[in-house]
Amino acid sequence: MKKVLFVATVVKTHIMEFHLPYLKMFKDHGWETFVAAKNDYENPEDCKIPFCDHYYDIPFNRFPLKTANVHSYQLLKKIISENNFDLIHCHTPVGAMVARLAANHSRKHGTRVIYTAHGFHFYKGAPLINWLVYFPVEWVCSFMTDILITINKEDFTFAQKHMHARDIVYVPGVGIDLSRFCIHRIDSQRKRNELGIPADMLWILTVGELIPRKNHERLINAVANIPNCYLTIAGRGKLKDELTDFIQNLGVENRVKLLGYRSDVAELCESSDLFAFPSIQEGLPVALMEAMACGKAVICSRIRGNIDLIDSKGGILFNPYDCNDIKNALLEISHCDRVQMGQHNIQIVQAFGLDSVMQQMIHIYQIEAAK
Repeated sequence: MKKVLFVATVVKTHIMEFHLPYLKMFKDHGWETFVAAKNDYENPEDCKIPFCDHYYDIPFNRFPLKTANVHSYQLLKKIISENNFDLIHCHTPVGAMVARLAANHSRKHGTRVIYTAHGFHFYKGAPLINWLVYFPVEWVCSFMTDILITINKEDFTFAQKHMHARDIVYVPGVGIDLSRFCIHRIDSQRKRNELGIPADMLWILTVGELIPRKNHERLINAVANIPNCYLTIAGRGKLKDELTDFIQNLGVENRVKLLGYRSDVAELCESSDLFAFPSIQEGLPVALMEAMACGKAVICSRIRGNIDLIDSKGGILFNPYDCNDIKNALLEISHCDRVQMGQHNIQIVQAFGLDSVMQQMIHIYQIEAAK
């Protein structure tokens, strides 16, 4: 029986979010499946990974140069040497770094190593520290990689010039389940009533963790200067209290609402009038693709990943550091044919759907497994 190992820094917010369809695919084809990642559940007993035969809790530290990752390397190297994997597919900067170092000897004996970069931490406009820390790590580890998969075109172009994996390929993301969206069975007015949004107001939705790189503060600032719109922010994170204070200080707590974690994001997307996405750093954003699948017109930051998805027919791009530019994008799109924009986005996002992406990944897996 062939064996595959999936490695990522954490389980809950990575393995469970992105890789269950691929673990299922391997199980359905008779492979023995393994996962190595840190158990990041609040209650560790909640960590139950479907389609996984063997799980290893590896205490990865998110910063690559922490000495704790030496222990993670030792644990993973032992696991790899004992199991003779046919394929190792690693994800996230730290998980992938440790996995490729630990698997380097096994590669000489037939193990194939695939790495999906979900967005290099060094990119146009990234802080210098990101380049100093993450670029050398990725460059060194690229020599220990059979296939480097990039999920946006900026990273693909960069990797072709600077990385040394045996093969470098572009795959448009991990795939989103398009069947969950645009089902047209949502009572939009009921959703508005639930959230206290008047029928005659423009309802703007954004989805993302309450963390600095999601750039919610500038979007809130822009909305504060446009009186006839409401903004709802779905997501939780460390900036909740800070953003709550910011909203109150602007006096817009009746028009800007922090919704916290929501299990009804698809319903929110379909009910809202417009999707906004002001991030300053992304790989290929799932939240944006889900909004496109719901047929939403979009305003979003002009950054890597976003520009792979949104063009002038589907939305308006803005400078994420300029509140006036965000405000102008909101004002401009309020006068556009948002229905037509949304229909365009539905067509564009088909190429990023799970079925399409999975077929590309199956082809890659088959090629590597045959070698």
